[in-house]
Amino acid sequence: CPWGAPNTTSISCSLADVMSEQLAKELQLEEENAAFPEVVAVAEGPFITGENVDTSSDLMLAQMLQMEFDREYDAQLRREEKKINGDSKVSISFENYRKVHPYDSDSSEDEVDWQDTRHDPYRADKPTTTPRKGFIGKGKDITTKHDEVVCGRKNTARMENFAPEFQVGDGIGMDLKLSNQVFNALKQHAYSEERRSARLHEKKEHSTAEKAVDPKTRLLLYKMVNSGMLETITGCISTGKESVVFHAYGGKSATEDKVIPPECAIKVFKTTLNEFKNRDKYIKDDYRFKDRFSKLNPRKIIRMWAEKEMHNLTRMQNAGIPCPQVVILKKHVLVMSFIGQDQVPAPKLKDVTLSSEDMKKAYYQVLNMMQQLYKECNLVHADLSEYNMLWHDGKVWLIDVSQSVEPTHPHGLEFLFRDCRNVSQFFQKGGVAEALNERELFNAVSGFNITADNEVDFQAEIEALEKMNEDHVQNHGKKLSMFSSDGDPPIYDE
Repeated sequence: CPWGAPNTTSISCSLADVMSEQLAKELQLEEENAAFPEVVAVAEGPFITGENVDTSSDLMLAQMLQMEFDREYDAQLRREEKKINGDSKVSISFENYRKVHPYDSDSSEDEVDWQDTRHDPYRADKPTTTPRKGFIGKGKDITTKHDEVVCGRKNTARMENFAPEFQVGDGIGMDLKLSNQVFNALKQHAYSEERRSARLHEKKEHSTAEKAVDPKTRLLLYKMVNSGMLETITGCISTGKESVVFHAYGGKSATEDKVIPPECAIKVFKTTLNEFKNRDKYIKDDYRFKDRFSKLNPRKIIRMWAEKEMHNLTRMQNAGIPCPQVVILKKHVLVMSFIGQDQVPAPKLKDVTLSSEDMKKAYYQVLNMMQQLYKECNLVHADLSEYNMLWHDGKVWLIDVSQSVEPTHPHGLEFLFRDCRNVSQFFQKGGVAEALNERELFNAVSGFNITADNEVDFQAEIEALEKMNEDHVQNHGKKLSMFSSDGDPPIYDE
């Protein structure tokens, strides 16, 4: 029957023939020939023989072999390309990896070059500007350069001239029309933001910031480590309105007479006056730095500020007052001994919880130190409070004396009265019954006998004493105190 199925006879084969490697290769070759008939035909080109070619030259033989190798390599690429693409609508081409590229001279000239951005269909055309004559069109269709639509499109195109960080969006593609008022406001905002960014960048490069240092300060710290004076700098331990304090391990000193402590505290004074703008009043009237004071150069003020703390600490150390020991001063970087142990700084007096006995002991230590500071060191702390006193090894240590002034300072007694108020209020709140009030404490420290019933009259007498001393300085040209006292202040002890 012509419509019947043909009879297929099955050929039996042995198991050895099925398992043979030659049979497997033949089956694989048949499958490849069935799948890629045209590709195989390309690869099976006639080999160049030496019948009509002079093969006596080794160079010619090498070129013939190379050409045959290139043909086989390109055939392999075609097979891989056909195998990967299959029936997919999106195909992958290995044309760039072939050795012999076919030359197609009948390429269409109507194809669009997508790499040419001049003919990019997805790129919006820029608005056409009016010519120099200022108008386009004739008669009723005339359009001048002051037209609202023309100006709006022109302003949108001019936004591309803003700074790169100013995001303008795709206003041209949306045919956005900006009025002159809106465009001028955006332009002014872009310029102000650009100037502000430049100012912030310059400030960051030329000044110290919180928990960070500027390049000049970092260079000073590197030199200290490279010279061996410091072994290593571990990190920041404290930040304040005037300085940043780092912890470091001490190294070896260049001179034998100077001993560097095992642990050091590096105080880096901030090189800007933004956070401590009233710093000049502590230094411009100090006769030790009066001739060198220059408000026009902030870095010189910072160096004098660091030098002032070094001199004050040296005075306190010579008088036996517990305070950090000065190691070295480099410009605005002051290296001192570390008050604490194992990178843990000693707690401030406001953060430590003391018993009644220890609180009473701390009060008499502070009172004794204030009297020593005034009498022996001829200094007033000017910022004494529980924030600038540390509790370490069972006693109180004084820190942050960069703002300390002498009693002959035009505001020295006012600073002393403020210190007495802070100390008196803290220990009275701490439960010390023996704590004197601020007026009694002021008389006990300074040795004066100001008898005023209220605080206003008391401060008026203090201002009168300061005025008397200032007049004496202007008349005699010397910093000599004209304060009348009834002898040396008494030294209080428990």
